[in-house]
Amino acid sequence: MLRIWRLYYRQMHKSQVLHLRTDALALQTERLGPLPLINHFLQRLDLEASLDRFVPTQDRRIRLPYAKALGVVLRSVLVEREPLYRQQETVSSFAPEAFGLDQASLAHVSDDAVGRALDRLFDADRAALLTDVVVAAVAAFDVALEELHNDSTTVRFCGQYPQARGRKLRGKRAPLITYGYSKDHRPDLKQLLFVLTTSDDGGIPVQFRCEQGNASDSCTHQDTWDALCRAAGQVDFLYVADSKLCAREPMDHIDQQGGRFVCVMPRTRQEDGEFREWIQTHEPDWAPLWDRPNPRRRGGPRDRWWVFRYPLPSQEGWPVIWVYSALLALRQERRRRERMARAIQELDDFNSKLIGPRARRRSRPEVQARIQEILHKNRVTRYLVVELVRDQEHRFQQARRGRPGPDTQYVRKTRKFWRLRWHIDEDTLTYDRKSDGMYPLLTNDRTLTDAQVLEAHKRQPTIEKRFEQTKTVFEIAPVLLKNEGRIEALFFVYFLALLVQALIERALRQAMQREGIGELPLYPEERKTQRPTAEHILRLFSLTQRHHLQQEGEKIRTFNPQLTELQRQVLALLEVPTGIYLPTS
Repeated sequence: MLRIWRLYYRQMHKSQVLHLRTDALALQTERLGPLPLINHFLQRLDLEASLDRFVPTQDRRIRLPYAKALGVVLRSVLVEREPLYRQQETVSSFAPEAFGLDQASLAHVSDDAVGRALDRLFDADRAALLTDVVVAAVAAFDVALEELHNDSTTVRFCGQYPQARGRKLRGKRAPLITYGYSKDHRPDLKQLLFVLTTSDDGGIPVQFRCEQGNASDSCTHQDTWDALCRAAGQVDFLYVADSKLCAREPMDHIDQQGGRFVCVMPRTRQEDGEFREWIQTHEPDWAPLWDRPNPRRRGGPRDRWWVFRYPLPSQEGWPVIWVYSALLALRQERRRRERMARAIQELDDFNSKLIGPRARRRSRPEVQARIQEILHKNRVTRYLVVELVRDQEHRFQQARRGRPGPDTQYVRKTRKFWRLRWHIDEDTLTYDRKSDGMYPLLTNDRTLTDAQVLEAHKRQPTIEKRFEQTKTVFEIAPVLLKNEGRIEALFFVYFLALLVQALIERALRQAMQREGIGELPLYPEERKTQRPTAEHILRLFSLTQRHHLQQEGEKIRTFNPQLTELQRQVLALLEVPTGIYLPTS
């Protein structure tokens, strides 16, 4: 009986193969990647509706609505990072619905359509749009806004951008792309200032502003704080920033309106010098706060922290909390020794050239300028005392040519040259060593304890991670667009990409903590990580595809992606249904 069934199955199989002509069959492959997962978070934000509301498509000639085009750019930044002129190629390799498009709209994706959408985004009320998106994120994902961290970075540009001089485009001021202090250490390139604010709750971006390339950070805090008040609906959140906030205008602006802040006090403030002078003859009553293992080296010195509230308040009458880190003191001592060693080597090399027979620098101003350059570059002007000495060397030479004899006359010739002498200023070195590892924090909130002030400040580096993701993962620089209005609009899209990425990352980490999962094997070779990033979460789904078997252009069967156990686990932790990888129709 079993043999009969096998013969029957083979006969039926042959008849089916004969019925389907192989030359009429085709296999269509559509990439899905992590886009269904990203679309789930975009739907929770209701982002397309917000874009359609603030960037409406009123021209009937436009085939691809502006909100759809901006959605294409946003998804491309999150997944592919291709140039704007290659958006059509990017979208065509994916399933159209993954980019929020249908078959009719797919043909209208082009660089012109994307450029027009960016123009309309620049013309729109982006401040109100940003507030609307942030309010939606807070409501949908329950993001806490009690503590906000602000910082800025520079985005460099390749090219001169001669028209980007702060001109007006369609009635709105465009950004000024110019030279300034480069945080990328590229003073040869023009730049813009990228100002970002994130929440302490997961490092969620909640505010973004684009400033001119030569703008000072201290001038950005007032407008940023006002915008945060509108987004948070309150003024009593804790605003944490770096030393650029420690200026009279921004601090008074926040304090007079009932705001709270924590910032680092710069070395240029008088209070900093007073404490470092006071500590030479006094011993602060340090309160121990943390005693943790070395974060970088197993078996290294422990990471110990102390805090001390200085009895004398700041010039504004606010508390000044001094912080002491044992590891920071060791690091500063090591770096100072390295700088001094490097400066001594350079001075020694320069001295060898000066005493040589063919010294290029001969005048005192030239030699002194080179000495100051070496000391300033290595930041050891306070520690090395260099003395410039005029020296001379005598030699005797025959007055006339010929073989020397008893009556030969000799002439003394003198060569004058400069010689360097240096020594270490031990008093200054001892003075600075006394306060190694210490720096002051300033706050206008007198209810915060010293420990709370330091803890708020130590959460500041989270925003640096967002800057690193913007420049490495999203590849925001160098920017090659010619229209500076489109550039500012594109930066807004990058902010939205950062927001989506941060929400995915935060959701998975919270779920892991809630479920008691310590690690997930998201790294290559299934290596585990305790704090997964959105980059690795999205990479986990990067190879998912859908296949359609077609006969003479008609679909006869669809092969949906087979998700792995790890992919299903991540989707479950994110509370995303696995059905997002099934066809919508």
